[in-house]
Amino acid sequence: MTRKAYYARKIKRAAQLLFYKRHRKPGVKGWELKNKLGSDYPKILKVLDGHLEKLDLQVKTVFEGEKPAEKPTLEELNRARFFITLRGGLPSKDAKMMGWRIDDIAGLATAISYLISKKGKAPREEVEDLLRTKLPGWRVDMNMSRYIRAGYLAEDKNSMLYLDWRTRAEVDQKALVDLILLK
Repeated sequence: MTRKAYYARKIKRAAQLLFYKRHRKPGVKGWELKNKLGSDYPKILKVLDGHLEKLDLQVKTVFEGEKPAEKPTLEELNRARFFITLRGGLPSKDAKMMGWRIDDIAGLATAISYLISKKGKAPREEVEDLLRTKLPGWRVDMNMSRYIRAGYLAEDKNSMLYLDWRTRAEVDQKALVDLILLK
C-alpha cells in the first residue's frame, strides 16, 4: 500500500470517528483516536481539518480544565476531546435551527459572559439573579437546567457554575467579550 493510500484511509476513518456520536458527549477522546489511527493522529487530524475547510467546518480540540499554554504534548492531546464544528461559529440567521428562542440564546450569552468575567466560575444564585433582571423568573429556572443539560454550563455540589465543554468548544469567548465591550 502506498503512503498516500495509507493516509487517505486514516483520514477517512478519522472523519467517521468524529462525525458519528457514540457517547453521551459528541466527539472522540485523543486516546481513542490514538488506538484507532495510531500515534500520528494529530497529523492526520490536521490534514482532515484542511479538507473540512472547504466545507466551512473545522476539527476542534477541547482540553479538560485549562488549555495548555504552549504547544500541547501528545499526553495532553490524548486527554483532550476532538470533534467537528462550524468554522467561525453559528451564523445568526441559522441560530433558530437550534430550536431555542432568541431570549434563551440571549440568556445563555449573558450567563457565559458573566462567568467569563468571574474567571470561569460563579455561584448559581448570582447568575440566576442576573438573568432574572432580563428574563421572567420561570424562564430562568427552565433555561439554567437547559444550559447545564446541553453542556454549556456545569454545576458542582456546592451550586457553583462553571463553563462546560460545549462552551469551550463552540463559543469564541474572546469574540464574545469584544462584542460586549463594543456595545
